[in-house]
Amino acid sequence: MAFVMIARQALFQLKSSTSVKACVKECKHDNSKSHAVQLPEKTRNSSVLVLGGTGRVGGSTATALSKFCPDLRIVIGGRNREKGAAMVGQLGKNSEFTEVNIENVDSLAAALKDVDLVVHAAGPFQQAGKCTVLEAAIETKTAYVDVCDDTTYALRAKSFKDKALAANIPAITTGGIYPGVSNVMAAELVRAANTESKGKPERLRFYYYTAGSGGAGPTILATSFLLLGEEVVAFNKGEKIKLKPYSGMLNIDFGKGIGKRDVYLLNLPEVRSAHDVLGIPTVSARFGTAPFFWNWGMSAMTNLLSPEFLKDRTKVQQLVQLFDPLVRAVDGIAGERVSMRVDLECTDGRNTLGLFSHRKLSVSVGNATAAFALAVLEGSTQPGVWFPEEPEGIAIEARELLLNRATEGTINFIMNKPPWMFCYYTLKKVLQFRTQVVEITDLSGGFRLALKVADCSEVYSFEDIRENSKPP
Repeated sequence: MAFVMIARQALFQLKSSTSVKACVKECKHDNSKSHAVQLPEKTRNSSVLVLGGTGRVGGSTATALSKFCPDLRIVIGGRNREKGAAMVGQLGKNSEFTEVNIENVDSLAAALKDVDLVVHAAGPFQQAGKCTVLEAAIETKTAYVDVCDDTTYALRAKSFKDKALAANIPAITTGGIYPGVSNVMAAELVRAANTESKGKPERLRFYYYTAGSGGAGPTILATSFLLLGEEVVAFNKGEKIKLKPYSGMLNIDFGKGIGKRDVYLLNLPEVRSAHDVLGIPTVSARFGTAPFFWNWGMSAMTNLLSPEFLKDRTKVQQLVQLFDPLVRAVDGIAGERVSMRVDLECTDGRNTLGLFSHRKLSVSVGNATAAFALAVLEGSTQPGVWFPEEPEGIAIEARELLLNRATEGTINFIMNKPPWMFCYYTLKKVLQFRTQVVEITDLSGGFRLALKVADCSEVYSFEDIRENSKPP
């Protein structure tokens, strides 16, 4: 009987996922082989300026762009000529370095003069007073993508929508890995649910994990510290609520290669954009790292340091310089694995998830950002300033290609998969021990599996049972 129930659930879920080709997709890409991009003739020899191109995120983006499309002319923008020359040496003949100060309007204008697209990867974006790069891009009529991970900055960027529209310039904000690819994953889950489910999407949760600093060094460290100074904005049944940063710990299963990890609430822009754009009443985002003592340290900082201290970029940079040697040493042990899990729950009990895991954040963030840059060059973005989940930002028909590029090299990529299928590998292992499945039931996002081993019966929970009273 239990196997009949499982078969019925599988048949229902598979039938209800036909509109998304990545219905149940576990991808293993060969890192040594990349899929060359054939851009439209008019953009094939386009020029792309990567600001922050000598840093970890910008450098990774430039490398990915060069790999995906060797015909692109890539300009590395930064302040350090020595590092710029080294980056150009890695990229080869279709690249060059230009010295640029993103706080100087004239310097930006000169750098943007002869390029078709600018990728702004010169973070951190927290506590930045102006959108100088976006303003310069609009003024010079240059297409734009940024990897912003700050809510205030992203909303400020969105306020330039009308100016970008008037200038006929396409622009995407929060177009990195998370936020960025995670937004597109959420949009696809919601689109499938709206098409195939009788209920309405009601709860969306973003879960992120990065080992150490993910190989991104000082930038991600500064970003993390600055985020600790911000109250967490989440949405619960349509109501905007504010919560303490790095609180609300949950233990989340990120699947093979990552396992279960503790994650904590952070104030991230995809919460606001997913609520507003996708119309989801309950939305939250959590992040966790490893080793475990980094999580303890982050939590302690929120209690020991004042929000005013953590919002001060100068003080935070001093803190980063203090911790950087230790972080780099631990990174050598912890590695830089990264994983994103996006869970969507609907009013009719339909629950689906998207999962993305990669061995190296420093590589995957480049692939992700490059995927957004290429989508803009290919004409997938309309004039204006858009979030990744907006169809004007990344056209619905272009999402699958973007995800294919962004997920190159992943050890696990799943889209629109019910949670009970996500833990199928565990179920399979149980069956190998001749365990009889007596009952499997869906409990509003949690799954209880009743097993009979010899003459004993036990109940195992593969997901935490989510109750209505639980915070978002």
